[in-house]
Amino acid sequence: MDALATVTYAGTKQNLVESGMVADTPSINGMKVRVVLEFPRDTDPFLKSTVKAAEAAIHYHVGKDVEVEIVTEFKSKPRPEVGKLLPDVKNIVAVSSGKGGVGKSTVAANLAIALARLGYSVGLLDCDIFGPSMPKMFHAEDARPYAINVDGRDLIDPIEQYGVKLLSIGFFVSPDTATLWRGGMASNALKQLIADANWGALDYLILDTPPGTSDIHLTLLQTLAITGAIIVSTPQQVALADARKGIDMYRNEKVNVPILGLVENMAWFTPAELPENRYFIFGKEGCKHLAEEMKVPLLAQIPLVQSICEGGDDGEPAATRVDTMTGQAFINLAQAVVTVVNRRNKEQPKTKIVGTK
Repeated sequence: MDALATVTYAGTKQNLVESGMVADTPSINGMKVRVVLEFPRDTDPFLKSTVKAAEAAIHYHVGKDVEVEIVTEFKSKPRPEVGKLLPDVKNIVAVSSGKGGVGKSTVAANLAIALARLGYSVGLLDCDIFGPSMPKMFHAEDARPYAINVDGRDLIDPIEQYGVKLLSIGFFVSPDTATLWRGGMASNALKQLIADANWGALDYLILDTPPGTSDIHLTLLQTLAITGAIIVSTPQQVALADARKGIDMYRNEKVNVPILGLVENMAWFTPAELPENRYFIFGKEGCKHLAEEMKVPLLAQIPLVQSICEGGDDGEPAATRVDTMTGQAFINLAQAVVTVVNRRNKEQPKTKIVGTK
């Protein structure tokens, strides 16, 4: 115990004895010593270094010939293994785009709210670690989710806004500071938002993925069995070329995530004073032609309307106002998504999680 008292646990800045981490009196059998250390959780970042320091302290203070066995226990139950995560979530839908700037996050936010308006239980996970936008879109920039204990595990409790359970890395980092993380750090943060959160029972968990194809997408595919993907694009040919790459990623033989359909965003511009007029600024029906080419449904054509942009900036997405033309457009999208998800579940087997090799 004197030797263990020389080891500082970085989580509390106190030694192991003061921190109450020595779970039982160390047992001594001849030259063998067995120590049980209790950590807050199995994902403790200081676990390995603390165990090594404890072993070294016993060898230094007691004797180098002592055979040391250190057993670790956890106050919080360990995280479920991959394949057993989110057992009460019925459908996981990834909203993706081949490139940025096509309104993917706007579509994801409004789709989640529209599904909730239709009476479904919905969660929305902002998977864009480096450019989270959901806190602003949901008027929740000052929200700070806290942990609650659920069945022996400390879980992050998502905030709830507009009937949607919401989590984003944006709740935990400064909105004015760039997130300079390597890919591994970003992936680990995303895993925590998935596995260490109190999502509960949901009909739909919407994933707002970053644009392109990246480590984040691979982490999602290796962590969750995604029901299907929705690809968002503008009708512009440059955007459609990247949308094809997004479709190819999900259709890859090692991935095999069904494409639920395409959403053509900014399909045309309609000025408020001329609601009957349509100006095809980015081209006409590009996503419709791509959907026909790829043999997938065109779920919706969303017009470029000033109120959609203003709603996202003000934290009141268009789908919160179902009595408007834009609000109804997202309700129609949500109804189409429900239809294609039900058909997919009836006709196709459950998606398998992508292997790590």
